[in-house]
Amino acid sequence: MQNKDNSVIEQLDAASSAQTSPPECADEIFLEGPRSRFAEFFTLLRVMRDFLRGFRTLHFVGPCVTVFGSARIQREDPHYELAMKMGAAIAHLGFTVMTGGGPGIMEAANRGAKEAGGRSVGCTIELPSEQPANAYLDRCVRMHYFFVRKALLVKYSYAFVVMPGGAGTLDELFEALTLIQTAKIKNFPIVIMGTDYWKELIGFIDKMAQRAMIAPADLNLIFATDSVDEAIEHIRSNTIEPFGLKRIARARRRRAFPWLGERGFSDGSGC
Repeated sequence: MQNKDNSVIEQLDAASSAQTSPPECADEIFLEGPRSRFAEFFTLLRVMRDFLRGFRTLHFVGPCVTVFGSARIQREDPHYELAMKMGAAIAHLGFTVMTGGGPGIMEAANRGAKEAGGRSVGCTIELPSEQPANAYLDRCVRMHYFFVRKALLVKYSYAFVVMPGGAGTLDELFEALTLIQTAKIKNFPIVIMGTDYWKELIGFIDKMAQRAMIAPADLNLIFATDSVDEAIEHIRSNTIEPFGLKRIARARRRRAFPWLGERGFSDGSGC
């Protein structure tokens, strides 16, 4: 049944590809403006395929904490070590560590969780310049569309940790912050780490409050620290207790339905 389901997805992808350009250009095609109704229909199918694959792959990963950060951070960078420690601490708290699945900070957080005996998952993206999935993932899903990937990184998470990064990390930070501010999602904690790197941004957010561009109460939506212990306590007190999460000695295995294309968490990894 699994193979049949995968073949349907592959046929859908092949059909949509026939009406578009290579998959790494999917976002460009989606945003380029009106095309023929037929081509737009296949674009919708491809978007649906991304969501369907994401839902089926990530349905059983458990409550997550998503870690955002740069793919360009090298292993000798102190922030790599900080992300590893944070990943391990999140795992010890009982959460699955979710990242964008790439190198740098993402690899460090996944590695920390994996080496601590926790769960580690990634949601990667197809890019013209290939960004391989890191080697520390128990489960991985690969997306065509950035907006689908961002939705999945938010959907399964009870907290967000923002490490040093570039434009993509800023996009993810403000995506989560806006969704919380506008009550589109619950008041999940956002922890900013690497405060020396982010100090101008934190100051600018303060300025937005001073100029009444955001409410003063919105400043409470982010928590800035370089302490793993402080970050973990903030996540614990703002997730486990408010949302009624409980640590259990032995998780009851949730049944996966192969006829829906679902996979249990122990069914193997791979993008």
